Amino acid sequence: MPLDLALVLSGGGARAAYQAGAVSALAEIDPALSPGIITGVSAGAINAVALASHPGTLPEAAAALRDDWARLTVSQVYRVRPVSMASGSVRLLWHLVTGRRTGKPAVQGLLDMQPLRTFLARCLHLHGIERNIASGRLRAAALSATCYGTGSTVTFVHGAASVPMWSRAQRYGKRAFLSQEHILASAAIPIVFPAIRLDGRFYGDGSVRQSAPLAPAVHLGARRIIAIGMRADRAAACDDVSGGEYPSSAEVFGMLMHSVFLDALDGDAERLEQMNRVLAATAAADRPPDLRPIALLVLRPSRDLGSMAAHYDVRLPRLISLVVSAMGGRRARASDFLSYLFFDPAYTTDLMDLGYHDTLARRADIRAFLDRPA
Repeated sequence: MPLDLALVLSGGGARAAYQAGAVSALAEIDPALSPGIITGVSAGAINAVALASHPGTLPEAAAALRDDWARLTVSQVYRVRPVSMASGSVRLLWHLVTGRRTGKPAVQGLLDMQPLRTFLARCLHLHGIERNIASGRLRAAALSATCYGTGSTVTFVHGAASVPMWSRAQRYGKRAFLSQEHILASAAIPIVFPAIRLDGRFYGDGSVRQSAPLAPAVHLGARRIIAIGMRADRAAACDDVSGGEYPSSAEVFGMLMHSVFLDALDGDAERLEQMNRVLAATAAADRPPDLRPIALLVLRPSRDLGSMAAHYDVRLPRLISLVVSAMGGRRARASDFLSYLFFDPAYTTDLMDLGYHDTLARRADIRAFLDRPA
């Protein structure tokens, strides 16, 4: 398989389990499939590194990824420190009362990511990325994070020496040997998780400012892209189950999470397809030398992943559960918000099964896409 095939994995918290099932089906449809470029952001960054660093074939890497998700629980992703949360609340109140603007920030993240750090150290072997690059199986692996100092989206690229970097408005590529800190930075949802320090700067979730999630793969030389998104292919926006009630804080926060994790891929895919149509209508001799057609296949859930979470007995840490309840998180529509935090094997296993069956259902489309000349 040529190295110009890219796999792009978007973010979405616990919803990213869907990608593990989808990749398993891709590997079943074409066991020889081997994307030369793998990019990810937020929870998708974890999946991307797991695949890029695995020493085996894609079917073997996908099986290992599913095993990891099957045993992942809330306690292995984050934990609540009541004392730290209480002291942060007191500092925040004091800052508001006194108007203080300097000194230690009142809140540096509501949840502690140390459990995820431990889990990743046990499951991932990051030196495998360099080994796969050296063997010629992989061209590049890339993770995106948001720099709090500049507001830019920085894509950290672990790739072959020939892989080019780029600089565009508010986004650029940077060479790096990907580490656990890069993964945590890409997945550090602002306010929820503390920022991660890299090279003297603080970074958070890469989805926050990433308006062009397909761009890193394009800059890295992709001619064909398979992107796995988290938004259902049939919009459920008209299914209003609120009964006309004023939206709760959890419902509003869920909508904001959608804008961070789900919307960018749809918009970028539309732009890429529009550019492909323009290039197809332009004679090859008249095309700008830096523009080329890029085949795109977007795989999406057949069901709304947030609505699926409403059918489970959501078990969160007690303090988080109390906060969520106070935010109106037990309403039907608030399941969108809960789904991002619901790292429970019952839910994530069903997501993987859905991703697997959704992708197999598109076997003909996928086979035609992979057989298409680059």
